[in-house]
Amino acid sequence: MNKKFIIILVISLLALCLSVFSFMISLKTGDKVRENETSKGQVVEETDTSEDIQYVLYLGTNDKDSNEPVFDEEESKEKLKEILLDHFGGYTIQEANGGWKDGDTVYEEYTLVIYLSDTNIDEVHKACDEMLDVFHQSSVLIQSNKTTTEFYSAE
Repeated sequence: MNKKFIIILVISLLALCLSVFSFMISLKTGDKVRENETSKGQVVEETDTSEDIQYVLYLGTNDKDSNEPVFDEEESKEKLKEILLDHFGGYTIQEANGGWKDGDTVYEEYTLVIYLSDTNIDEVHKACDEMLDVFHQSSVLIQSNKTTTEFYSAE
């Protein structure tokens, strides 16, 4: 074989190995920075978001024994806000109406839906213990959803 051909082959293989090595290193780093095109054709930089568990809680507000509201709707929200501020320092609450059928009887109740991120299930359980007591409930429905969380700032 020609000496020039062997040198080109060795350099090409070396370049290929370096490319594969660089690619593998970029996959392993936590700095996943991607460029996305916006609808205006501008390139924006997007930083890595972290995986998180979002907890969604459904808190009924009717007494577990009498099925009558424990508090009126405004007082229910205020009591819940106090609990969430004490346990998490903040809150996101939505209002909902829940209902179920038991035999021929249809029951309905004002329900508060709570969204929590950046916490863990033990802290959620501690807050739910207080909710069970304050709202005289037998249970609080907790959903755990894998999600990604990003605190976006335009700065």
